[in-house]
Amino acid sequence: MKMVKSLILGSAAGLIAMSGAQAADLPVKAKAVEYVRICSLYGAGFWYIPGTDTCIKLGGYVRIDTTFNGSTYGGPAWSGDLGQGNRYRDYFVSRSRMALTVDTRTATEYGVVRTFGQGDFQFDNFNNGTRNPNSVTPPPAGAPAFNSTQLSTAGGGYVAVEMVFIQFAGFTFGKSASAYATPWNGYPGNNNSFLMGGPDYVTGVNNIQYTAQFGNGVSATIGLDDPTVFNRTSVLNLSTGGGFATAGSNAYGGTHVPDIVGNLRVDQAWGLFQISGMLHNVTASYNTLGAGGVPNNLSEISGHPEDKWGGAVTAALQIKNLPTGAGDDFKIDATYSHGATKAVVSTSSGSPSFVMFGSTGLAGGYQSVGFGQTADAVYRPGFTDGIKLVDAWGVRGAFNHNWDPYWSTSLWGSYGSVRYGGSVLDGTSAKGAWCAVYTAGKAVSANYSCNPDFNFAQVGVVTRWTPVKNLTFSAEVGAFFLDQKMGGSATLTPTAPKPTAVYEFKDQSTVFLNVRAQRNF
Repeated sequence: MKMVKSLILGSAAGLIAMSGAQAADLPVKAKAVEYVRICSLYGAGFWYIPGTDTCIKLGGYVRIDTTFNGSTYGGPAWSGDLGQGNRYRDYFVSRSRMALTVDTRTATEYGVVRTFGQGDFQFDNFNNGTRNPNSVTPPPAGAPAFNSTQLSTAGGGYVAVEMVFIQFAGFTFGKSASAYATPWNGYPGNNNSFLMGGPDYVTGVNNIQYTAQFGNGVSATIGLDDPTVFNRTSVLNLSTGGGFATAGSNAYGGTHVPDIVGNLRVDQAWGLFQISGMLHNVTASYNTLGAGGVPNNLSEISGHPEDKWGGAVTAALQIKNLPTGAGDDFKIDATYSHGATKAVVSTSSGSPSFVMFGSTGLAGGYQSVGFGQTADAVYRPGFTDGIKLVDAWGVRGAFNHNWDPYWSTSLWGSYGSVRYGGSVLDGTSAKGAWCAVYTAGKAVSANYSCNPDFNFAQVGVVTRWTPVKNLTFSAEVGAFFLDQKMGGSATLTPTAPKPTAVYEFKDQSTVFLNVRAQRNF
């Protein structure tokens, strides 16, 4: 009995020892590794890049919009085939875009090092609203710059780069909004990218900036902007003749000096106030140029006018917490420019000139036409004081109202003016020289009068519905009015398919509708 008992106990001890040995060979469950850690230092959406102390945030939006009687993204029908109202224009244009943003931040002994970039993957109507073969396949001589929307063929599309910059110790290096820009750029309340009257740097320019914070919401920024792509309109060489809606040809020279910009800003609970300024160097190429401003073998020996400095100043005001409702606000800015017209006649891309056609009651007249040629300056050989700078001023603003958490409306508008200095009777003034070139060789009416000055006005309303967070549907109606200063009529040869005929000079207007769906993420 004792032997059996000993055998049973010994077998049990052996099994226990064996099971212990086998258990020691089994894999031990590892502690869970936190591959993604939330970074709460810089707000919602940031997380640590694994293995680093750098926080990153990925974001962006998907936007689909359609504009009726205009160009992409709410552009009024103020030029080209849309301005003519001819059979080549598209009655509506659409664009689909996905914007991706990458924001990284790293805490250092010098402060936060930040990088930011935004790329827009988008597909537009082919050639942005016109089927005119001259626009799609321009003639070799004097062909316009390549238009990225020509890539919007079946299966096509393109990438647009908006912001790409580094921030460190108060400095910003790269493609960012200018220190001269208002905090809202060209969007005080509108959806469209074409509200003029002040500066709009929403897509960024190459620059270097430094911002100093003084406390209590007071800051100041100075910077140097590259004006080559964004902040030039035209310098008109009036010796190259004129067209049916222009005088001279664009004869800007190379970039010699960056734009010198700065602002002083106050941010408070009631809103903000900012005043900003810019110095802009205006450079011409040569006195003698061929048709279209193209240089020839006489250009270099003909000499050139000396550079001139122009500039602009803008004051901006935002008032928050209005008694009309929670989150309501009012934004307004006013700008004056001298030789820097892009500060007033501004969009998110280029600075337009205007050519619009309409009806006429003139006996024997074919149609009416209104135009405004946008320029920074004019010159011609023989001007004793060289380049003559063009003046402009504008004001724009919006009232933004929230009906409830789901519905909101913005009422927006602008007014602006472009002025060529001097008198029509003075052939050495900007206005007189422009008119001498424009009128030459044209058959004009007895009551004809020449004046290249023009005013513009815009007004519109947009209503937005946000049924769920970060998903918004909106509809915007806007009108554009061109107040041109030419008088009488003349026999003109516009761009085909318009005929050579008698056209009455007359103010013009147009209306557009834009509908949009956008999902932010």
